[in-house]
Amino acid sequence: MRLRWKDSSACRGQTEGLPLPNEKKNASEKPFCLPSGQGASERRTWWRWGGLFLFLALLLLLTAVAQALLTPHIRKDAPESFLLKEYFESDGNHDVIFLGDCEVYEAFSPAVLWEDYGIESWVCGTPQQLLWHSYTILEEILRRETPRVVVLGVYALSYDEPQSEAYNRMALEALPCTGNKWRGVRVAMTEGESILSYFVPLLRYHDRWQSLSWQDVRSLFEMQEKISTHGFVVRPEVVAGATRPGHEDAPLIPQTSFGQMPLAYLQKIEALCREQNIQLILVKAPTDSWRYPWYEEYENWTEGLAAEMVVPYYNFLEAYDEIGLDREKDSCDGGFHLNVSGAEKLTRYFGAILSECYGVPDRRGEKELAKEWEATLTQYNKWKESGKETPAE
Repeated sequence: MRLRWKDSSACRGQTEGLPLPNEKKNASEKPFCLPSGQGASERRTWWRWGGLFLFLALLLLLTAVAQALLTPHIRKDAPESFLLKEYFESDGNHDVIFLGDCEVYEAFSPAVLWEDYGIESWVCGTPQQLLWHSYTILEEILRRETPRVVVLGVYALSYDEPQSEAYNRMALEALPCTGNKWRGVRVAMTEGESILSYFVPLLRYHDRWQSLSWQDVRSLFEMQEKISTHGFVVRPEVVAGATRPGHEDAPLIPQTSFGQMPLAYLQKIEALCREQNIQLILVKAPTDSWRYPWYEEYENWTEGLAAEMVVPYYNFLEAYDEIGLDREKDSCDGGFHLNVSGAEKLTRYFGAILSECYGVPDRRGEKELAKEWEATLTQYNKWKESGKETPAE
């Protein structure tokens, strides 16, 4: 079979535009490249980091829930364990701050100071609050506000070393996580305590899961009721005390002077107040018993310290009758502490001193503050009338 020659012009349309074998490509044209895998690698990297962040977020969330669940919540049988928590939830606009132990938070009623004198105050007391506790608490208070007056209970001068973990936690655990708190915990710690557990309570209470109840679960979703009136624990019970307290059953005075540690922290508190132009006032509550004796030596040493620092000192034991206190009616536990009746009498007496001698202003004309106090006084009076220690059932 003979092949016929085909005119190249007839095929030109079919081959036009196709590159010839030896034809060079235009330099401006980019060669077609297969995917190098870079985009896929970046996506895998982002997935890995995203997964890590998600895991950490879930871990933090579970830790926070576990800590909230296992950390003890407000107990009606010991409301004073959580007093400072309420202060750090307040606005921090107070003219008078009280520091100290039960001789303070069961002896001075901010409600009476407000009603009778218009004085805005808060009691930042805790059980067996020692002077190094008071100093750390005061440092944190001054980060929030600068009161005109700081009133400091002096019974803590009789303790010259840390006492127990329980009292340390009542005083320091509620404080914000700051360097002040770290230093305060280091000073106050007893043997076997972990400083980190004051910042991550889960480390201390992790084994509490064995005693959890449905109430612990419900408390995560409930509003916690107030446990004090500006730090004052209302104790309306009446248990008559001794006609005149004595020290026959008290231990012999254990030292010949106050210890170096409480003296050092009293001086620190005085210096801090002086730097901030705050009036420091030392007070001794009008309670004296074999359990918490206030020896004549204690009184002499305290008077000497106050004179040396040029700080006013009021021993209300010496004004017992002038205040109008009655040992049959004004104690909640047989003379160891004042009840609300005794505290109100003492507060009226001291309120006159704060107003007249130290110029603490009457703020009852401030509408917003007065409105806040209306609700606070309503709860305060309910606790008084209930005949039960705060918080009321």
